[in-house]
Amino acid sequence: MALILNLETATTNCSVSISKDNEIIVLKENNAASYSHSEQLHVFIKEALEEASLSFSDIDAIAISKGPGSYTGLRIGVSAAKGLCFSLDVPLISIPTLQSMSLQVNVQPGELVIPVLDARRMEVYSCVYDSNYREVRETLAEIIDEETFKEFASDKKVYIVGSGAEKCRGVLQHPHFVFDESVVPSAKEMAQLASQKFSTQQFEDVAYFEPYYLKDFVLQQKQKKS
Repeated sequence: MALILNLETATTNCSVSISKDNEIIVLKENNAASYSHSEQLHVFIKEALEEASLSFSDIDAIAISKGPGSYTGLRIGVSAAKGLCFSLDVPLISIPTLQSMSLQVNVQPGELVIPVLDARRMEVYSCVYDSNYREVRETLAEIIDEETFKEFASDKKVYIVGSGAEKCRGVLQHPHFVFDESVVPSAKEMAQLASQKFSTQQFEDVAYFEPYYLKDFVLQQKQKKS
C-alpha cells in the first residue's frame, strides 16, 4: 500500500495531502487570492507529515498537479515535487489539474462535467469528461462565446465548474448547463488518480518533466512614463 504525497498549486488553492491508496490520511490547504504558495507549500508538507505521524522516508511517491493553471503556481509546485523526488529517490506522478477537478462532481450516466479555469479576459482552460471521468474532448484554451460547448448540450445535465464558470454563466444559455464557480483544484481529489498511476507505474522522468502550461507565459511589463 503506497503512501503518496500530493501537491496542488495550479491555482490560488495551495493544497497538500497524504494518501494511502485511495484514502486521504491528512489534508492541508488554503485558498488565498494572494498566491502565497512559496510561503505555505513547504509548511503544509511539514504539518501534513507531522499530523500523519510520518517522515519523508515513509513516502513512496510524489504526485503533482501538472496544469493547466497559474504559471507561477505550477512552477512552485513542480519545482518542489522534483526536488523531493530527487532527494528521497521516489517516483514522480503527474495529475491533470482539470481531471482531478472533475472528480468533485457527482456525475450521473449520460451527464458531462466540464472543468473550466479562468484565463485572461473571456478565455478559459477547459476539458470535457463523461460520467466515468474519462476525457471526451482534449484540454483547450478557448474564448467563451454563445457557441462554446454547444456540441455537448443535450437533455442531460452538463456541469461547468471552476473559476471560469462565472464568465460562462453570463454567456451560455442552454437550460441543462449547471454552473458552479466554487470548485477549485485540491490535493484531496488527486489521491484516486495518483493511486491508479502508482499501481501501473505511470511515472514521469523527474529530470525532464515540465508543467503543462498550455499557453506560453506572457510577461506584462509596465509602460515607462514619458
